[in-house]
Amino acid sequence: MNKAIILAGGQGKRMKADMPKPLFEVLGEPMLNWVITACEGAGIEDICVVKGFKGEMIDEYLGGKYTTVLQAERLGTGHAVMQAVPFLENDTSGNTLVLCGDAPFIDPDTIRESLGQHIGDGNAVTVITAELDDPHGYGRILRTDKGIRGIVEQKDATQQQKLIKEVNSGAYWFRTADLIEMLGKLTCENAQHEYYLTDTISIALAEGKSAGAYKSANADIIKGANDRKDLLELNNYARMAVIEKHLINGVGFVCTDGIIIERGVEIGAGTEILPNTILRQGTKIGSGCKVGPNTVIVNCKVGDNVQLNAVQAYDSEIESGANMGPFVHIRPNSVVKSGAKIGNFVEIKNSVIGDKTAIAHLAYIGDSDIGRKVNIGAGTVTVNYDGIEKSRCSVGDNCFIGCNTNLIAPVALGKAVYTAAGTTITRDIPDYALAIDRGVMKINEGYTLRKLSQSKKMAEKKK
Repeated sequence: MNKAIILAGGQGKRMKADMPKPLFEVLGEPMLNWVITACEGAGIEDICVVKGFKGEMIDEYLGGKYTTVLQAERLGTGHAVMQAVPFLENDTSGNTLVLCGDAPFIDPDTIRESLGQHIGDGNAVTVITAELDDPHGYGRILRTDKGIRGIVEQKDATQQQKLIKEVNSGAYWFRTADLIEMLGKLTCENAQHEYYLTDTISIALAEGKSAGAYKSANADIIKGANDRKDLLELNNYARMAVIEKHLINGVGFVCTDGIIIERGVEIGAGTEILPNTILRQGTKIGSGCKVGPNTVIVNCKVGDNVQLNAVQAYDSEIESGANMGPFVHIRPNSVVKSGAKIGNFVEIKNSVIGDKTAIAHLAYIGDSDIGRKVNIGAGTVTVNYDGIEKSRCSVGDNCFIGCNTNLIAPVALGKAVYTAAGTTITRDIPDYALAIDRGVMKINEGYTLRKLSQSKKMAEKKK
């Protein structure tokens, strides 16, 4: 069985944060997750993550899904892989991929194709490489006719070697049995007193085994983050790469200012994304929509020809033809049905809003089922929580809810019910009825003059 070891023990001191570096996010996902999903995309699911600084945070994030081992001391990449020897010994028949948890752009094609070359050439170790226009700072690959003879670091390279553009990505394939054997032969006899995984190449060659290099077509596998500036560059690069994919698929952008679209978001052709819009994982948007500006959509399904202006929507569904905004908040487990119009300063939570229903402005609808072609006036509130439990309201088709109506859950309004402005509904209303609840207005003449006079006297006493 083929397996993977992901090195995720780095502290990232230059990040100036109290968390493992691989948990820093690129486009809303920890870098570690980018690497894991690449492995899974290539069919590798037997994964061991080597943790170190704040390792409990790695465990919490992974939730027990993968094996983890602790590198208590940071003594080099070879030492990190040594901690996973028990994991390797569970099955030594296949090959093992070693990856860096803070290099998020490794891709499934590179993993699959490098494995094919690794097996085809009968290598004990295959280094995954990339060619860079500016290779400064990276270890250069020294090739031979049949493979490679080593990796030379920038500081040790000759002037001729510095001209080499093929560099080490930090990712390797090993025959698992050979990896276990070579790890036992690593030494720390160097200036840093660390165990280097790159030394496995010289060990393999000294023993007459084959070592090779697979050059990936994806030079981005080299990209990593050592500090916040690097992390920003990774985010910017990934952000534009995702936007470019959507451009190719027919999605429109007036400009890309403030637009963040996470991986896995689906957008139909002909939809336009306006500035300052954030579309997060799990979101699917249909064709012909206009989304933004200033909109956040998280894990929502959005139909065709929907308009969302300054909307925040979470874990909900918005059907085709809906028109929403500005300043609308759609909270989880809500469904806004086809043709509904939701206007400014409306909040909807755990509710169904029927076809062609209009909630023009200044309303809260929570834990409710609203029928089709309902008009809900300004200031309407569903009073769904009594301090102990939440209850639902239901409003039938074609109802007209007057301004400042309070619906005290649980209540049900039948078909075509009207409520007068300012009414508080405390019991069910039958079909076609008018509900009106207004006390007798009382006018207390001269009240304001008396109030002002009293206030003036109190102010004079304080003097």
